[in-house]
Amino acid sequence: MKQYINTRSLADKLLVQISTIFLLFLGSVGLIAGVFFIREAFSKSSENQEITNTKRYREIRSQTWSNQKTIKHFPQTIPTDAKETSMIYSPGLIKGSSTFQVRYKLPSSKIKKLLVDYQKLAKYKYLGGNTNDHANQPQGVPTTFFYTNQLEEQTFPPTYQILVLNARDRGTPDFKWQHGDSYGVAIDKFNSEIVYWAEQW
Repeated sequence: MKQYINTRSLADKLLVQISTIFLLFLGSVGLIAGVFFIREAFSKSSENQEITNTKRYREIRSQTWSNQKTIKHFPQTIPTDAKETSMIYSPGLIKGSSTFQVRYKLPSSKIKKLLVDYQKLAKYKYLGGNTNDHANQPQGVPTTFFYTNQLEEQTFPPTYQILVLNARDRGTPDFKWQHGDSYGVAIDKFNSEIVYWAEQW
């Protein structure tokens, strides 16, 4: 009888030890998984943040933006004589969607020359408005919102000429413009201002 009690006590101790080790193992795996998922969540949220620091323009222009064809009209660097520069780069919440826009003032003579040059290249031309206004016109195409005006109203005033260098519809026949891209410039010769923009969705 004594021998039975000792064996039973030993088995109970062994079971408690195995259970403790198993629970510690599960806790460790859970902790590692939790840290991984938290890190991934922070990583994803930082990827979706808008970048407005103009010091990062060159990096975004040459490395970050995925479709270089849509931004080949953007200057390699922001001109040294540019004033009141603002920028926005947003990778978007949906995979493959993104916006890149840079805005600045230049001397009037340079703006007038850029306007003449881009008017010759533009496939579509609009005065003021935003992408919704332009896309809803007969034969209209999506363009952009005026993100770099830093105001709630993201519509270009009528002094701006929105010159679309290209717009590609990659949607389906029953859902036009579901996917696509468009790019160009918006120029206000009265305020000597130019906005380079590219969008893909």
